[in-house]
Amino acid sequence: MDFTPSPQVETLRERILDFMDEHVYPQEREIMEALDAEVAPGVPFPKILVEIRERARGEGLWNLFMPEERFGPGLTNWEYGLLCEEMGRSPVAAPMAFNCAAPDTGNMEILAEHGTEEQRERWLEPLLEGQIRSCFSMTEPEVSGSDPTLLQARAVLDGDEWVIDGHKWFTSGAVGAGLAIAMVVTDPEANPYARASMICVPTDNPGFNLVRPIPVMGHDKGPGHCEIRYEECRVPASNLLGGQGMGFVVAQDRLGPGRIHHCMRAIGTAERALEMMCHRANERQAFGGPLGEKQFVQEAIAASRMEIDQARLLTLYAAWKMDTEGKRAARQAISAIKIIAANMVMDVLDRAIQVHGSLGMTDDTPLAALWRFSRMLRLADGPDEVHKMVLARRELNRWGKRAEAEAAGELDPKHARRAI
Repeated sequence: MDFTPSPQVETLRERILDFMDEHVYPQEREIMEALDAEVAPGVPFPKILVEIRERARGEGLWNLFMPEERFGPGLTNWEYGLLCEEMGRSPVAAPMAFNCAAPDTGNMEILAEHGTEEQRERWLEPLLEGQIRSCFSMTEPEVSGSDPTLLQARAVLDGDEWVIDGHKWFTSGAVGAGLAIAMVVTDPEANPYARASMICVPTDNPGFNLVRPIPVMGHDKGPGHCEIRYEECRVPASNLLGGQGMGFVVAQDRLGPGRIHHCMRAIGTAERALEMMCHRANERQAFGGPLGEKQFVQEAIAASRMEIDQARLLTLYAAWKMDTEGKRAARQAISAIKIIAANMVMDVLDRAIQVHGSLGMTDDTPLAALWRFSRMLRLADGPDEVHKMVLARRELNRWGKRAEAEAAGELDPKHARRAI
């Protein structure tokens, strides 16, 4: 493994850094306020962000996440991860500026991989062009979101139409979105992992009812995390994304790269918090000298530096493994980074807030907003506890199979029992 960026990636990284210095950071608060004030049905982006996005597109800093060269620059997962880290320094504004924000990224990836030509023309092209936003409708309030085999929302084929009925929430980005991709049960009698399918639903479709943006830590504006009711929502049968019963397959194709993106953005967020912590420690005087001379502050800085670097290396390794051996081979590493990066960023942000004292609790610095935004990462795309359970089960299964092979005399005798 060699994570030295290619000349192309290094150039893109420098251009992203320059762009953020010039256009994102100086207007970061205005962008956040405009998202809250202006985004509404039919208005996917506020005016200030439209102007920044047009500039980014004109400079070629656009759709950088797409692995296929016909849609983007064709970077590998680990190469894009390096760019994603820089965007994570402003995790709301910057990804939107470069058309690299979730859930659009995941939706574009599965439309590119599983969509029909008609679906790509109708939805993928406008998403790639930045004309519309999309949302992903999976989690349901009545059942555990960490176990998608429990999904209850149904779609029944009636002639040449799917009729969708169900209750969803945390459909992130639904306000102002033009498309929802809904995961619903299409064959309740099938294997638990073959019951569900993905269906494309235009948000102006009769029966797609946006009930409310759910207040999340006191925030319910902007694109939102929305409660949706599908009530006899009829869409053409051709809106099925992938084959019937392929909902879990499509979801996994969406989640693998998405988890890399989330983790690398979390690392960028943590780097920014660490920088702010160091500046504060050097400049703030207390008890006869700078805070940076105090041992407890030095411990916070040292721990943060180590944890960020560890998380980055493991995330890049997971991305490299996905690139070289495929998503299935990278499952363990992906689960591990999902836990490690999500916890790391919260720890670093908490230390940075503490070193800033009461200032850190205010919105006069970005720290409080970054903390509120980042807390979801321990739940989004699977909670920590589920990823730990899956990690443990796979490890136990691996060693169980080894014991069976050993008992059957099928294990190469030169490999004695040992901890590997």
